[in-house]
Amino acid sequence: MSKVHIGFMGAGGIARSHAYALNALKFYYDSVPEIIFESVTSAREVSRSEFALKYNFESAQDISAFAENPSIDTVFILGPNKVHFEHFEIALSMPSVKNIYLEKPVCASYEEEKKIHKLLSALPADKNILVGFQFIQSAAVREALNFWKTGILRKPLHFDLKYYHGDYLQASYREKRKTRLTPAPDGGAMADLGSHGISMLMAFLGNDLKIINAHQAGSFDDVPSDSDLYSSITLMDPGTKAVGNMSASRISSGTGDWVNLELFAEKGYLKYSSYDPDIFEYYLESDRKCIKQAVGSNYKPVTGFPSGHVPPGWLRAMIHAHYVFLTGDSRGSFLPDLSHGLAVQRIVRETATHLSFFREKTSI
Repeated sequence: MSKVHIGFMGAGGIARSHAYALNALKFYYDSVPEIIFESVTSAREVSRSEFALKYNFESAQDISAFAENPSIDTVFILGPNKVHFEHFEIALSMPSVKNIYLEKPVCASYEEEKKIHKLLSALPADKNILVGFQFIQSAAVREALNFWKTGILRKPLHFDLKYYHGDYLQASYREKRKTRLTPAPDGGAMADLGSHGISMLMAFLGNDLKIINAHQAGSFDDVPSDSDLYSSITLMDPGTKAVGNMSASRISSGTGDWVNLELFAEKGYLKYSSYDPDIFEYYLESDRKCIKQAVGSNYKPVTGFPSGHVPPGWLRAMIHAHYVFLTGDSRGSFLPDLSHGLAVQRIVRETATHLSFFREKTSI
């Protein structure tokens, strides 16, 4: 693939991150396709026009013109959660499109989820689809996952994962992000943050995780009660009977952007924290030793920008996700395909149901 002709469906904050990562690919990797930014579409003409001008897209089009643009062969679906499925259908209908990068969540309702399952069974073999769980491409998470897959730690027993922010404690921050405060599963902490956590757990434990129960906390007058600010779910791996918790929060003061994973198994444990993003930690019951494994920027192919030992960071993970997506070179990488995205969405949807039961019981 010498060239890719890219179209963006969405022109907001996450679209800016993807534009940055795509532009940065050539600094990290020698063998990447030439990227042509063909078109951007969004609901507002002014936003797409400003985005196209700022990030050097050839054109800014309304959705109808975008769908008929024969030059686009690669689509990034980056709009609000509620239009992900609609845009996915449009991208699939475009004859020239071979590559689709679908930001999480894959959809916003159970009806849409069922329709995607039908689409999945009939997808042409030449369609390359990746779901936007970029956190899995963080260097230490990739290395921890590969270590886990060796089986040295044996069967999992219990686990815990937290993904916490604190920004929604501020009324001014909530005011600017009302579209993310819609009822679950379209909005809320579990859909926005927790989906990344569910995806990570499924990478380690498999797509068959089952939800047992859920609860939520936090309330403000300007936030609908059915939009979770903090939620916690109990999950079980049916194969191993391992049980654990996954919590997502927008109201945990002082946490910044914190992801913390702990997996306890028969022969030891594995831990990762975004507070120390260059390492993962494991303990071996056999020799009673705790190992802090330094990782650095361990991507394959080896990249030298700025050097291999520089802390990788969140954007670096997104850049590698784009590299995998556009080149097919998945060495050392977990691929969050559409089946994985649907498995995550199942848990997000069922969480919304369990949270509804919790609110009824507690009169929240």
